[in-house]
Amino acid sequence: MTTIQTPALLSFTIAILVFFAGASINRVVPVLRAFNIPEAVTGGLLAALATLAAYRFFDTEIAFALEARDMLLLYFFTGIGLNAKLDDLISGGRPLIVLLGLTLVYLVIQNLIAAASVSVLELPEGLAVFLGSASLIGGHGTTIAWAPLISERFNLSNALEVGIATATLGLVMASLVGGPIARYLITRFALKGPQAEVDVIGLPEKDEGTTRNDVSHVSLLRTVLVLNVAILIGYAVDEAMAEVALKLPLFVVCLLVAIVMTNVVPRLFPRMIWPTRTRALALVSDLSLNVFLAMSLMSMQLWTLGGLGPALVLVLALQTLAAVAYIIFVVFPAMGKNYEAAVISAGFTGISLGATPTAIANMTAVTKTHGAAPRAFIILPLVSAFFIDIANAAVIGYLAR
Repeated sequence: MTTIQTPALLSFTIAILVFFAGASINRVVPVLRAFNIPEAVTGGLLAALATLAAYRFFDTEIAFALEARDMLLLYFFTGIGLNAKLDDLISGGRPLIVLLGLTLVYLVIQNLIAAASVSVLELPEGLAVFLGSASLIGGHGTTIAWAPLISERFNLSNALEVGIATATLGLVMASLVGGPIARYLITRFALKGPQAEVDVIGLPEKDEGTTRNDVSHVSLLRTVLVLNVAILIGYAVDEAMAEVALKLPLFVVCLLVAIVMTNVVPRLFPRMIWPTRTRALALVSDLSLNVFLAMSLMSMQLWTLGGLGPALVLVLALQTLAAVAYIIFVVFPAMGKNYEAAVISAGFTGISLGATPTAIANMTAVTKTHGAAPRAFIILPLVSAFFIDIANAAVIGYLAR
């Protein structure tokens, strides 16, 4: 087996090419646009299949350096935080609580499905953890963190492989079903986005000729400067929290720092030009999200799914059907049965099956076509990347006892 390790700059460049490949495919395949499949998902899955072919037929493993991906994640969520005005957060208080409650309920449902599947299919008991919320709601990071403990506790030699496979399949399914869910709800209930354009994330694909918030090198540099300052503060806060044994994902810390900054700095310095809800910030956010998602999907090692048998596919099919049913019949009505609820429904696939960036990518694909939904981009990341991580850790710890 030959291993090709691509350096960071080349990996970043390939990710851009992957995005454009996906955009080209989406243009010539109308059904992909109709169902709001993100360009980065189309291209990323195609690239993942290409690396799988290289592995299977040419005994060559292609590994990508992903340092840039991690930085893009920080830029994206910091940009989300800079758009979070206090008034919006206050008005979004009830939806935030409702969405958190819905997510906690589904966390239990997901683990019950996993436990029942393990019992019916007569799989090793410990695999229930990695066929449920540890891998699906938790994603690859949670899987890797808990795998050693689960392996030792249940004497499983392939716990990590099963967890990674589940997380990978979940990520793929979340990327594919979010857009169609939103399209169904928007069409079924004749929903429409706001008439006034709000540049949060998801710039329209065509320039309508407006001069509002024109992007220039000055506005871009000003935006990147504010983002960098917020991220640097986020690093410092993260280190301080680690000293007191309080650990959150770094991108969540940066998100919270940016929320504080965007609600404090403009009030202290009212004459300062601030990037909240400008096209420059939306542009940086779009770029960061799309390249991040392309890098995440193209780096998936699909060959790790082999040898795990049809049981894994069956369980993932059940989990996907359960997630879709829960979103359509529970999440959408509970969130208000309006356009913003449809956008959140698209994003909930990322909570239930994939990852927070996947949720945001699904919502972005919908808002690019149907209009902005700024509140959705605030409350969903807080639920999926902050509150639910704490609850998920408690549940996994209970299952692994």
